[in-house]
Amino acid sequence: MRSYDDLCGLARALAVVGERWALLVVRELLLGPKRFSDLSRGLPTMSQNVLSARLRELERAGVVTRRTLGPPASARVYELTPRGRELEESLLALGRWGSRQPLPATGRLSVDALMLALRTTYDPGPAGEPVAPVALRLGADRFVAEADRAGLRIRRDGGERCAAVVDTDPRTLLEVVFGYRPRDEAEHHGTLRVTGERRIAERFLGCFTRPTATGDAGAAPAAG
Repeated sequence: MRSYDDLCGLARALAVVGERWALLVVRELLLGPKRFSDLSRGLPTMSQNVLSARLRELERAGVVTRRTLGPPASARVYELTPRGRELEESLLALGRWGSRQPLPATGRLSVDALMLALRTTYDPGPAGEPVAPVALRLGADRFVAEADRAGLRIRRDGGERCAAVVDTDPRTLLEVVFGYRPRDEAEHHGTLRVTGERRIAERFLGCFTRPTATGDAGAAPAAG
């Protein structure tokens, strides 16, 4: 573990999660456990050797743990410990701060990173009305999003009991919620489908603001 020879709590935190990629590994685990292959898919420009090293370091620090899922999966997964979950608010704050930085010319956004982006850009509006649970179906990834004045919460869930369902892909969802593409255009082209209570789904899709960043030319970033 790197030491800064500094007694400040921030320095001690950075000694644990300050290595390159460490916090992005934590980001990928915020919504639940993942297999090594799933983590690697969410961080495609990170080598598997570096991923293995970061996971070992985070395990030793008590941030990440491993366990085996029961039948029928019987898969070995990584997940955040209670101590690791305490990083969530810090990651959300960093995400909000970083969202005002200029976008890089290239790059991808994993599905989990997109969910974090939704949480950091959620804007309930002046009325602050709660948003009823909405199911987000992004291919094999299923989430439920609901919000109130305290903010937006997202969890992995099939959303079978939700009154509204948004069926789309990560790229289209990003373009619609951040105003790069009109919702009705995406629906017309079949890349976004709303079922159930349309009013609930439309309210949800309209609750996000794209921060203005210096050098932002208005082009949408790529979604993974």
